[in-house]
Amino acid sequence: MAASKKAVLGPLVGAVDQGTSSTRFLVFNSKTAELLSHHQVEIKQEFPREGWVEQDPKEILHSVYECIEKTCEKLGQLNIDISNIKAIGVSNQRETTVVWDRITGEPLYNAVVWLDLRTQSTVESLSKRIPGNNNFVKSKTGLPLSTYFSAVKLRWLLDNVRKVQKAVEEKRALFGTIDSWLIWSLTGGVNGGVHCTDVTNASRTMLFNIHSLEWDKQLCEFFGIPMEILPNVRSSSEIYGLMKAGALEGVPISGCLGDQSAALVGQMCFQIGQAKNTYGTGCFLLCNTGHKCVFSDHGLLTTVAYKLGRDKPVYYALEGSVAIAGAVIRWLRDNLGIIKTSEEIEKLAKEVGTSYGCYFVPAFSGLYAPYWEPSARGIICGLTQFTNKCHIAFAALEAVCFQTREILDAMNRDCGIPLSHLQVDGGMTSNKILMQLQADILYIPVVKPSMPETTALGAAMAAGAAEGVGVWSLEPEDLSAVTMERFEPQINAEESEIRYSTWKKAVMKSMGWVTTQSPESGIP
Repeated sequence: MAASKKAVLGPLVGAVDQGTSSTRFLVFNSKTAELLSHHQVEIKQEFPREGWVEQDPKEILHSVYECIEKTCEKLGQLNIDISNIKAIGVSNQRETTVVWDRITGEPLYNAVVWLDLRTQSTVESLSKRIPGNNNFVKSKTGLPLSTYFSAVKLRWLLDNVRKVQKAVEEKRALFGTIDSWLIWSLTGGVNGGVHCTDVTNASRTMLFNIHSLEWDKQLCEFFGIPMEILPNVRSSSEIYGLMKAGALEGVPISGCLGDQSAALVGQMCFQIGQAKNTYGTGCFLLCNTGHKCVFSDHGLLTTVAYKLGRDKPVYYALEGSVAIAGAVIRWLRDNLGIIKTSEEIEKLAKEVGTSYGCYFVPAFSGLYAPYWEPSARGIICGLTQFTNKCHIAFAALEAVCFQTREILDAMNRDCGIPLSHLQVDGGMTSNKILMQLQADILYIPVVKPSMPETTALGAAMAAGAAEGVGVWSLEPEDLSAVTMERFEPQINAEESEIRYSTWKKAVMKSMGWVTTQSPESGIP
């Protein structure tokens, strides 16, 4: 019986999903896209000073190995032979910046996370050097100059961390986003590790020309980044190298996508105009714009969606980025202690069914799209003696939905064709109150796949479809149909509009909070 069970499954594909708050490893059946097993580990975030967000790159790497080993054990218990795993894909939190020593394999500083704000004064001094009539940074990268992207974080490390400066001088330093750090380490590290990234992750560094698809000399000079520390840029689907340790030694790593691109692929948004919204630490709405870069007039980013093979064409996307979504729930748990687990938020919100006029703007890292306002900070307003923790919980969920509405409105204005429904995924989508609220606030149906792990699925699809692996077909007729759950709007349009306009009033009140940045001091 066991033997026949093993034979039935056919080729499997694994996916590392390294997010801001947790690491997961998931294994899929490449023929049916069914999730067979997974393991998840939460990642610590360190806040050494106000506005600073760091993680330990070694803890991240260790969590990847732990998730792989534990998932393989679980597969063993299910009587599934792990030698059926033919490829591994990597999907990762984007922009987060690591510099490490290629001789020792040691990180030279903590990973500076995408949410981190320490580079605000770096951004201000750089923006003075961009000519008003020629924003070459925006036109080459598709991105606004912001603390969000890797180039300014790397500039800060080069200016403030002696170990990094010294390693660069001695030609020992390697830079990468999380995907590069993981792939280099998993493919051997100091013993021949492959130093590469893919086009989607490269497009978030602010050093990458999204038209020519290569590192840009002018941008590197502008930010003062030595080009020799940058990884080689590859497509999102090709064999980069083989796993050199652990239960899956010898298996090719053959897919790599920034998490939001991976979710776009996992939601099968391969046609122009198809879009998805992912609810993770932040919220990210991406719309496939095909082979051409569409530049936004409404505060959205232009980014590389995917390039699924060395000789395959590149696809672009418009992106609406919200910094704080799931992170607001984690904040209510860890900082305020009004819930013990993230799941409890639904129970609290359900008790009241309304925020009772309370509005929560979680601008912890300033405001991202569509405002790009670094001076904003979080506020809770409309409080009365009647307000309790349940109303605040409800307002936190509403905040996620209002922020999504703002980026959806911007997307509709840029694309000219309003979305008729919203495809959603990510950890928060298991919250039914949130999904219903989202449908009410957008006033269009919200559609969620029954298997919400679309980020990992996208990375697995890219890995399984790679040349030399070829176990996953991306032809439209071969993609398995996905069962969906629909949430229809249940309030009237007028009420939806009133709530949304009050939210916008609250957003205005959150702006201009930080006037002068505290000086950024160096680190010994």
